[in-house]
Amino acid sequence: MEYLIFVVSMAALIYGADFVIEESERIAFHYNISSFVIGATVIALGTSLPEMAASIVASIHHKSDLAVSNVIGSNILNIALVLGIVFIIAKKMMPKRDMFADDSAWALFPIMVFLIVGYDGTISRFEGFVYVAKMGAYLMFLFNNAADVLEEEVDESLAKEPFDWKKTGMMLAIGFVLVIGGANYAVESASQIARSFGVSEWIIGLLLVAFGTSLPELVVSIQAAKKRNADMIIGNIIGSNVANFTMVIGLAAMVNPLKVSFEENAFDIMTALILTVMLVFVTANRLYNRSTGIVFLLMLSLVIENSFVSLR
Repeated sequence: MEYLIFVVSMAALIYGADFVIEESERIAFHYNISSFVIGATVIALGTSLPEMAASIVASIHHKSDLAVSNVIGSNILNIALVLGIVFIIAKKMMPKRDMFADDSAWALFPIMVFLIVGYDGTISRFEGFVYVAKMGAYLMFLFNNAADVLEEEVDESLAKEPFDWKKTGMMLAIGFVLVIGGANYAVESASQIARSFGVSEWIIGLLLVAFGTSLPELVVSIQAAKKRNADMIIGNIIGSNVANFTMVIGLAAMVNPLKVSFEENAFDIMTALILTVMLVFVTANRLYNRSTGIVFLLMLSLVIENSFVSLR
């Protein structure tokens, strides 16, 4: 029964996030806000809304392992699974934007700060506030440097549809109910599954919860790959990973200080760092090809294998 509850709650969380993003875009268009501004705020933050909800709820229930492993797992899956699949199925990827020059620091800096801040075993409320402030700095960077990438992510067809406050308000309410309710049930059922198997909540968060919250990035990236929109794919992954290590960790820590065990979870944390460094290397050398995709998927297989070994 817990598995059914988990699947349904994750679906509710993801669909609820879609409702919130779409209706927020609709409101922005109604007030003549530019596509660029919508992309920099609604889209940049919206893609990490499932991770945000799941980690905040986990923090409320003092489940630090779930809150942190969801972020670590999502970042691993965004690079290893999402980009791995996209690089394999895409025929040709040549971003117009210089991802190395413009975005590599943002891809690497947040996880480096996480390693430094969390090394003492705790991410405090103040440190959480600093994380959220870093997200503000990232949004300022997007406003100044990433107009093309952001505008491509916005669904401008919404601007042509008639606007109805009642309908939009109702859909927003439904979206938030699904997000909050889905996150609550997802966290609780994930904890029950962990207990039933006698495994840690870290592993459940790293694999199950993280996979569910990474589905929006996977779907968006595959659709973009079909259109050969390389800038949107890589920009979306970098933006989502930045939001995970700033806004998601930050807000979760501001709710309750987060406990982080580097000794017990060193493999997964270091894998997230290695994959991020690999992504920077790929952008520096423009290695957007199938070989890179295969390497990313092999890295993911190591994470899964290590998790199963720890179950024994």
